[in-house]
This record gives sequence, structure tokens and C-alpha cells, in this order.
Amino acid sequence: MISLQNGIRASARDEAASFHAKLEPSTPSASLVPFKPRDASHHEVDEDTLLALAHQMYKSGSYKQALENSSVLYERNPLRTDNLLLLGAIHYQLHDYDMCIAKNEEALRLEPRFAECYGNMANAWKEKGDIDLAIRYYLVAIELRPSFADAWSNLASAYMRKGRLNEAAQCCRQALALNPHLVDAHSNLGNLMKAQGLVQEAYSCYIEALRIQPSFAIAWSNLAGLFMESGDLARALQYYKEAVKLKPSFPDAYLNLGNVYKGLGRPQEAIACYQRAIQSRPNYSIAYGNLASTYYERGQLDLAILHYKQAISFDPRFLEAYNNLGNALKDVGRVDEAIQCYSQCLSLQPSHPQALTNLGNIYMEWNMSAAAASYYKATLAVTTGLSAPFNNLAVIYKQQGNYADAISCYNEVLRIDPSAADGLVNRGNTYKEIGRVTEAIQDYIRAITVRPTMAEAHANLASAYKDSGHVEAAVKSYRQALLLRPEFPEATCNLLHTLQCVCSWEERDMMFNEVEGIIRRQINSSVLPSVQPFHAIAYPLDPMLALEISRKYAAHCSMVATRFALPPFNHPSPIPIKCDHGSERLRIGYVSSDFGNHPLSHLMGSVFGMHNRTNIEVFCYALSANDGTEWRQRIQSEAEHFIDVSSMSSDMIAKLINEDKIQILINLNGYTKGARNEIFAMRPAPIQVSYMGFPGTTGATYIDYLVTDEFVSPVKYAHIYSEKLVHLPHCYFVNDYKQKNLDVLDPNCQHKRSDYGLPEDKFIFACFNQLYKMDPEIFNTWCNILKRVPNSALWLLRFPAAGEMRLRAYAAAQGVQPDQIIFTDVAMKQEHIRRSALADLFLDTPLCNAHTTGTDILWAGLPMVTLPLEKMATRVAGSLCLATGIGDEMIVSSMKEYEERAVSLALSQPKLQALTNKLKSIRLTCPLFDTTRWVKNLDRAYFKMWSIYCAGQEPHHFKVAENDSEFPYDRSS
Repeated sequence: MISLQNGIRASARDEAASFHAKLEPSTPSASLVPFKPRDASHHEVDEDTLLALAHQMYKSGSYKQALENSSVLYERNPLRTDNLLLLGAIHYQLHDYDMCIAKNEEALRLEPRFAECYGNMANAWKEKGDIDLAIRYYLVAIELRPSFADAWSNLASAYMRKGRLNEAAQCCRQALALNPHLVDAHSNLGNLMKAQGLVQEAYSCYIEALRIQPSFAIAWSNLAGLFMESGDLARALQYYKEAVKLKPSFPDAYLNLGNVYKGLGRPQEAIACYQRAIQSRPNYSIAYGNLASTYYERGQLDLAILHYKQAISFDPRFLEAYNNLGNALKDVGRVDEAIQCYSQCLSLQPSHPQALTNLGNIYMEWNMSAAAASYYKATLAVTTGLSAPFNNLAVIYKQQGNYADAISCYNEVLRIDPSAADGLVNRGNTYKEIGRVTEAIQDYIRAITVRPTMAEAHANLASAYKDSGHVEAAVKSYRQALLLRPEFPEATCNLLHTLQCVCSWEERDMMFNEVEGIIRRQINSSVLPSVQPFHAIAYPLDPMLALEISRKYAAHCSMVATRFALPPFNHPSPIPIKCDHGSERLRIGYVSSDFGNHPLSHLMGSVFGMHNRTNIEVFCYALSANDGTEWRQRIQSEAEHFIDVSSMSSDMIAKLINEDKIQILINLNGYTKGARNEIFAMRPAPIQVSYMGFPGTTGATYIDYLVTDEFVSPVKYAHIYSEKLVHLPHCYFVNDYKQKNLDVLDPNCQHKRSDYGLPEDKFIFACFNQLYKMDPEIFNTWCNILKRVPNSALWLLRFPAAGEMRLRAYAAAQGVQPDQIIFTDVAMKQEHIRRSALADLFLDTPLCNAHTTGTDILWAGLPMVTLPLEKMATRVAGSLCLATGIGDEMIVSSMKEYEERAVSLALSQPKLQALTNKLKSIRLTCPLFDTTRWVKNLDRAYFKMWSIYCAGQEPHHFKVAENDSEFPYDRSS
């Protein structure tokens, strides 16, 4: 069976292969002793009549009726060897090979030189799998009767089974020399020719058999096999149907007819054929296997599992059935049983490449990359002709950031099969991740050319188009993916996000309703939601639904963690700092993939070195490799301990954290790119905290606290968080601007409006948020503001550029003049902060606030208007404003008040100027930009967490006070 790569972005699961029956005839001799009626008593005449009736039933295929007549005769006269021969033949046709052998042995005791009995016993032993014994009996039969043409023909088929093709050919020719009309021999000779690649000669043999006997079903079946293997499924279908028409109880022909139907994409007819094959041969393991495979491909996994098990019950050494049963069990979540199946397969054949690969896949899904890689490499030691291990090794290399080796592996996949659409898509994904979007698009287009119906290729092409700014093409490709697969949750959700990013709002309400329905169905059916927590924070979803999304992702991380099978960690003793037997300093660990050129490092760069080393020992665990930037170098040099763990597995990282005796472990990623939350699910530290990277709840039972503030996460909203809330004074959102961006305040370095084509005489409102944060309600409010404020304009960023046309059109439809909407390109950080001051008033987006951008514009001295809602991401800007000390003048409580406040400030120049002047005057003294003060308050929070733990209390909400007596750095109670 062929095992394909399974489960990982644009890849196919293992598929069960079809098995072609070998069609060498083994027709038992049923009436080779001539029947000669003779004068006898009335009783003897009755015996002959019974025998004649039995023969008649046998020839018509009515084997059970033949058995009834022959058995009655046997009861009357058990010494008739001609009847014993017939009984043996009947039992053979009924697949009772042991009884066939017994009846022939009984005849031989009466007539030891009965050649036909040896021939029929040989047929039975061949069916039982003892080919060597079958050959011995055929040879005895031929020795007794050298002219026994059937025995020569059947000996040929036995030699074929042993691979002794030359001897088989000699036997066939001997049989035909004795009887040129022996169709079995012609057919077997055809099989021999076919085995040697002599297709035309094989065809001639089958045709000769059919010329002699047009009703010879086996020749029709073997002829069909030639066309099937050449890819002519229509002709194969025609000839297999002729075979089963001539011989309705022909299991091999029904099996292969099923394979043809399956190849033609007609699974229901294939299932019917496999069932007919099983009806004719109830222990036909291959038919059960192919039936199971068809059910598997149709997603009927319970039926697939049932029939794979039946296949194994009839053939306990059926390797592919074990492997495929493992695949089906894995797909229904019965992973431990799947492992048993793969292991059983390997116990029978230790080098079985598909079982090795599939075991690797399980370890891969458990995030045990080293174990997975060992299985893939073991597979490649057996064969380099299988694409799955190359594909999945590529995935591991990608996870390690080794994109060059990943691409090399995908190149091997495409060497094996240049038209492998999955390989093209996966290589395209790799190119996309390293920014080679043009090559990614080429691979996706090639994949679509090879397999136009591959929805994943269209969806990934859409994503690449989106990343390269071709949003219209992206939308078209997402829609094509959904046309091919209407039930494609990921494509539906990504299409919504794409439309949201460019402010295409025509289908917005309908699509949000559809996406919410998808999420609720997925949550109810225990499927990981297609909307990730990071996107959910910016969607107008019920906060409780957002919490459920996070919980599902947290549970998934817990499941991944359990697969490492680590025993529970021993944690540092709950002893207060600087007490007897306690540590001298509190050991804090920060885990992040963003120690480098990333907004998190831009905001927190100084924090890791600012902790008071007298009381706190800081460890930074970097999940990403060194990007060589100043941000990485700064944190690496200022943090007391900086450990690059990017090449380590998650369980090894957790062990290292525990060995470092970390007392409080901080997750700076949450559900952002590069996160490895399974580390936290393993509980390497006694206290675990979420902070900064993800502005929402993690939904995780293994995260004890969320560091926030009283405005962003008020206790009245505690029900939408899984963590206990730690309220820092002022604002939880730290920044490093006083340390790193002080120069932007230099009045000698200010920009002018003319530098950016901004009108000197207009009142300029601004919003520098990404466009996905906007929605029709807030934009309609902005349009109202523009219409109410004379000579005003709205300054937006091309973030992305594809949204500009839509927003201009939307504004025009609302009666806004074209020159009132101004777009500029995104700028580098320092230029962005400096030029922000050119605007008069910043208008925030309520659905998802300005976070880093909010800090930027306040540092630039630009006031804002913000409307807090309920979720954390909707309240951050309000917290930033309050931490300046003048937030009440910038925070509103309704959309109506939002509009009125913006208009009022715009129309009252003295009032706005006073607000702007106050903001600029307090930047160097207000809590918002006082990083040193902020770090000291964070230290207080850490000591309070440790104090609660030492007191044996469960984590609970608390508010940090700027009071060394209430929040001491040692022996706190």
C-alpha cells in the first residue's frame, strides 16, 4: 500500500491501495473418471442417478445442491471413488479446502493410483498457501498419468506462484501439447507472458483461450487485467463485466471490477462489487481490505475500521490491512490503537516503509520532532522512492528554521513525482514563509494545473496573492477554493479576514454570521476552531465565544504536551525569598519567539535589564534564532541570562526551565506567531503568567495570571478571562520610548506637512491603525465627522494599499469630498512617530484599538479619541490615555459621544491646543512612558504572586499598589 504524507497544510492522508487478485486457474477435476452406467439392481441405478444429478448441479455452479445429492450417495455407498472425487471438487468450490483434501485422501485409500485425486489435493493445498506441497502432489499426479494435461497446467500456475517462470512456461507448453484446446493452459501461459512484460503475447494467449471457449470467464478476466494495467479502464470494465456475467460466483473478477469502478470514481459500484466478491468467498481478505479502503476514502471511518479488522481476521499477516487500519484509527482519534497496528505491521516486516512513516507522523503531531525524524530517516534507509518521509522531514526542517533543507526535501518529493500537487503546495508554502512569494505563487499555480480541483492549492495561492498585495486575485482564489469545497472552514474564515483587511464590507454581516456559525459548530464537535485566537480578538464576536476559542487552542496545547509523556515536574519549594532555606532572589523566566526585530522587543527592550538584580534573577528563553538585529543584541547583552532554545524540542525546553528553578514563568507570545504554548502546558514552573504578546485570555488552565490593569480588564469583566487578573498601576502596556525614541522629540528634527503632501490649511484627523481594525460603523462616524468639520481631512495609511480604493469609494458614497481622504505609505518607526505630530487629532478604532500605534502617537504629542468596549483589545487605548494623566479628555462612552467629542475638539482650536500642549508637556513625567517605574511595579506583582503561592493559597485577583510596605520584595505575607 502507498502511504502519502498526511495532515500538514495542503497534504493528503494515507490511502489504501487496491489489490489485484492473481488469476491462475486451479480448476479441480470433478469427473475425470468416466461414468459408465451398467445393468444392476434398482438400488444401483438410483446411485448412478444421484451421481448424475450431482454432476449436473456441479457443472451449473449449484454447489450446495450438488453437495446434497453427492452426500446422499456417500451415505449409501462410501466406497465409490468417483463420488469421493466429486465430493472433493464440490468442497473445493465451497472453499472448504480441508474437506476437499479429506475426501480425496479417502478416495486414495481405496484407489492409491488415482491421479485426479492428487491433482485436486494439490489445488486445495495451493489455495491454503502451501505451494511446495501442491507442487509435490501435481508431480505425483503427472507421474501416475503423464498425459494429465490439467495437472501440467495447474503445476504451471504453482510454479508461477514460486517465481519459477521458466519451469511454469515448460509446463504450460506440455499441457498444450497434450491438449491444444486446454483453455486453462492458454490462460496460464498468457499470465506468464504478462509477468515477463510480453503484453502482446499475453493478449494473444487470452484471445486464443476465448476462441476455443468464448464462455471461459477466467480468460475474460485476465484480458481485462491487461487493459486495466494499461490504463484503459473502459475496456477493462467491459471485459470484467463479461467475466462475472459468465461466472456470477467469480470473486477475483468482482474484486478487480470493483477496483476499476473505484478508479473511475464510482465508489458505490465499487463497494457493491467488493461485497459480491465477499459473498462468493467469505474469507476473501483482500476484498475486505479494498472495501475498507473505499469506505475510508469516503470518510466512513467506522465501516473502514470494521472491514480492515475483518480482513486481518482472515489473514493475520496482511501488512497493508494493519497499516491502513492504523490510519483509520488515527483519524478517529484512537491513536494508541493506531500505534499498535503500525507496530504489529513492523513486527511482521520491520522495514515496512509506510508503517515507519505513519509512526513518524504520530510523533510529528505530538510535536516530538526528533522521534518523528528518526522514523522518517529509517524509512529513507529502506527506500528513497516514497515521498511521505521526505515531505514530513521537510516540515521538521521548517519548524527548525532550516528552510534550505526543507526545500531540498520537497525537491525530492517532486523528483519522485513531478506532478505531485501536494509537494508543490508544500514547497510553495516554504517559499512563502521565507518571503519568496513569487516562487510560491508559481508552485501553487503548477499544483492547480496538475490538480485543478485541489481546494487547498487555490486557498494557499490566495494567501500568497494577499501577502504580495494582489488582494483582488486573493479574493478570487479564495472564492474558487470555496466553489470547489463549499465546506472549507479555513478558506471561509481567511476570505473574511482578507475582505476585512481591505475594508470590503459588502458581505461583512453575512460572512461574520457564517464564521460565527462555523466556530460554534467546531467548538461543539471538539474541532479546533478555524479562527485563531489572535484573529478573534479583532472580530465582533461575543467575548464568551472568544474565550471558548482560546480554551480550545489551550486544550490542544495540553494534548500536545501530554504526548511527551513527561512525569510531573518538581517545583521550587514555596519558601519566601530571603527566608531560611529560601532563595536569595526570585527567579523569573521570560519565554518568547520575538526577541529580535519585532514590536514586542521595540516596546520591552529595556525591561529585561531593568529588573532589580538584588531581588530578581532574569532568564530569557529565545524560541527564535538570532536575527542579527540590534534588538536581539541589546536584550541578549542586558538580560542576566539569555538562552537560545530555538533548536530544542519543547520537552527539552521545559526540562531546562525546570532545572533553572524558575519560580515565575512569563509567556510573552500567547497565540502569536512562533508560540510554543505546550511548554507551559507541561508546567515547568509553579507560577505561570501571560503578558504583553497577546491582548486577550489564553483560556488555559496552565496559565495562572494575566498581567493587565484595572481599566483594560476590570473585575466586572473577569468572567471573560480564564486567568486571575493582576492589575498594575496606571497601564499594563509597557514601552521603551524614553530610552530608545527620545530623539524624535527634538524640535530641530520635525517634519513638515508638505513633506508628505498633506494640506497645510486643513484640520487633519488621522488613524494609523491597520485597515482590518476598521468597520462600517466607525468609518461612517468618521465620514459624519468630516462632513461636520469644515475644511477637514482624514489621514490614513496604505496598510495595506489595496484598501485605499474601497475606502475612497465608501467615503464618496457618504458624501465626503475626494480631497478629504488622504493616504500615505507606511513609514519606518522613528519617521512614523515624528510625522504623527503633523496631524491634529487621532481617531481610534473601537473594535480593536491602537496598541503600539496608540503609544506612538501619544509619544508624538498627538491626542486621540477612543471608545472602550468590553474585550481587552478594545480597551488598551483607553488605558494608554489614562496613564498620561489626561485620559478623561480622550475617552468616550458611546459612538454618539465619539462623534461629538471629535467634532467639538476640531471646532474648538483653543481647547484642542490646550490638550495637545498638556500631552506634550507630561510625556517625560507621566506614568505611561516611565519604564523604570513600570518595571518596579511589575517586580511588586511578581513578589505578590510568590507570596500567595508560599501561603498555600490559590491564585486570585489582586491590584498592585506603589507601596513597598504593602508590596515588599521579601518575606511578604
